[in-house]
Amino acid sequence: MTPEYSSPLGIERRSFEIIEGLISGIEIDRENKSVLKRVIHTTADLDYVKNLKFSEDAVRIGREALRSGADIVTDTKMALAGINKKALRELGGEAHCFMAHPEVAKRAADLGSTRASAAAEYACRLEGGLIFAVGNAPTALIRLGELIKEGRAEPKLIIGVPVGFVNVVESKELIMQSGVPYIVAAGRKGGSNVAAAICNALIYMARGDERTGY
Repeated sequence: MTPEYSSPLGIERRSFEIIEGLISGIEIDRENKSVLKRVIHTTADLDYVKNLKFSEDAVRIGREALRSGADIVTDTKMALAGINKKALRELGGEAHCFMAHPEVAKRAADLGSTRASAAAEYACRLEGGLIFAVGNAPTALIRLGELIKEGRAEPKLIIGVPVGFVNVVESKELIMQSGVPYIVAAGRKGGSNVAAAICNALIYMARGDERTGY
């Protein structure tokens, strides 16, 4: 094994070099490409070259929101665990997942809704800028879309990458038509790991981290 590729960062760097070679020749916005490469690094799935959709200036908006101390709200503990929370705190933000919050559980039971839907609504109580990162629950995106229409939610950015078969495609299309900046994995693919990867890409870009571009 080549010594420079035996450390975690060395392996990561080499992985990004391979990814760059695989997608070279494809015209991709530079900032979007940094996000895309981290998603491919996480999934080893080149379909994201076609599937990952960005609203205009979404990456810049997300990066600037994080530099201003925006919090990130996720729909799963897995996504929460995957976010580099130390780097996020250094920017002045925190990461949250309210799925296990007692008030969320009660609200979902009272309404007969999913916890993800109730958690999205609960998160809108937070003050300051918010970035929503949804990797599992399309009902969270659907509720966010409703809250945006009602004027009760003004997210800086929505990362909409739930995976699955029921309401997944429709929920993503809803967010892409909401007027809010978005990064969305069109179609059925996605997942909590993808949501965390996108969050980390934006965090590293906001910090000016070397790990952004490789």
